[in-house]
Amino acid sequence: MALEPKEVVSSRNYEVHLTEILEYSLETFGYVQTQKYFTKISQSVENLGSYYTYYPPCRHIPTKSRMYRNIILDAHLIIYRVTAARIEVLDIVHGASSVSKIRAARKIRL
Repeated sequence: MALEPKEVVSSRNYEVHLTEILEYSLETFGYVQTQKYFTKISQSVENLGSYYTYYPPCRHIPTKSRMYRNIILDAHLIIYRVTAARIEVLDIVHGASSVSKIRAARKIRL
């Protein structure tokens, strides 16, 4: 059973936090590693339109519909919401972030 691809949109929080992560990565690991990590993140988000069900429900934001999901990517979680019309990329947070910070993604509106 193939799923219909959905539009992928990202929140302002995601964009801001991604920029901060990349700036830190550049200072800490250098240009080449930062470019590799950015490519990995970008490809994961770009492919969400077709593969949004491949990733597990976010265990920190439980819902009956399992609409909140996350991509576990190295040290970070990309949190997204599946709606009837689209995929909403809400935030990218460090995997060691507090549960309350991860749950705050639920309140992000696009």
